[in-house]
Amino acid sequence: MKDCSLYHPETPDFLKAAAETQPMQRLKAVGMNCGCEYTSFPRFQRCTAYSRYDHSVGVGLIVWHFTASPAQALAGLFHDISTPAFSHVVDFLRGDHLRQESTEDGTTELIDGSPEIRSLLRSLGLTTADVCDYHRYPVADNDAPRLSADRLEYSLGNLVQFGFADEKTVKAIYDDLTVGENEDGRPELTFRTGETALRFARGALRCSKVYVSDEDRYAMQMLAELLGAAVKKGVLTLRDLARTEPEVLSRLRADAEFAQRWEAFRAYREILSADRPGTDGDWRVIPAKKRRIDPLILGRGRTSACFPSFGEELLNFLQMPQDYWVCGRA
Repeated sequence: MKDCSLYHPETPDFLKAAAETQPMQRLKAVGMNCGCEYTSFPRFQRCTAYSRYDHSVGVGLIVWHFTASPAQALAGLFHDISTPAFSHVVDFLRGDHLRQESTEDGTTELIDGSPEIRSLLRSLGLTTADVCDYHRYPVADNDAPRLSADRLEYSLGNLVQFGFADEKTVKAIYDDLTVGENEDGRPELTFRTGETALRFARGALRCSKVYVSDEDRYAMQMLAELLGAAVKKGVLTLRDLARTEPEVLSRLRADAEFAQRWEAFRAYREILSADRPGTDGDWRVIPAKKRRIDPLILGRGRTSACFPSFGEELLNFLQMPQDYWVCGRA
């Protein structure tokens, strides 16, 4: 969902200037679907381009819309500035795939290392400390299963990407939001009506099931192994992963072995699953982070409390097993 005017009718000049800096522009060539879009799995073949840049600008605009705070909006914009090529695949490479937070490493260094960003911050009377950690601003980010600008943007974006909702429905969801007060007395994005909260919560849950589907988990694990082997052989360096995806792919394709391995990765079309590994193929048991959202309804509490059937759906999702073997096939 590239049209971010849904989130705010106009992009303020400071946010536009920040988005035009080189570290942010790099994110135009880093995808949201963590390499899955390069495979032949039908689910991801239907997706259109959705970059970390699109997501970041959307988060910045959502935060600006609800807070009118330049510091908070910039923190939202910059929250993925250090995301490497193939995004959370690198979490699998680093062994952080159950938390998926290692992609945030280096945010402060990137901001400090950009003369453009430092100049912009000075003009606004801000420092790196004001914008390098979006976790300090609860509208931008908070602990799951609460709703934040980050979770909201990728959920709305993927509802459209995966064909679970059209843009008219997404707009109706967004227009129902306000800022309320959660159980801890902190601000949180909150729905005005229960019906809209339930529609969003169920849609976000459908997206969450995609994020931990057999295809998604397998693609991320196998791409992580491919990248790790390329680093070990010297075809890539870990520093290369801080570049764009086309740059990384260019290096892989320049090596005969990894050009072949990349094409084999791209050919994955279906997944087999079993209680024990088969005798051929690359079988793996792959646990992964289960993302969840249980939004607030103004004056009524969490959606799961107001709609017990959704609470059961959420619990069933959290209890879904990931302890079986999976294998990709062309």
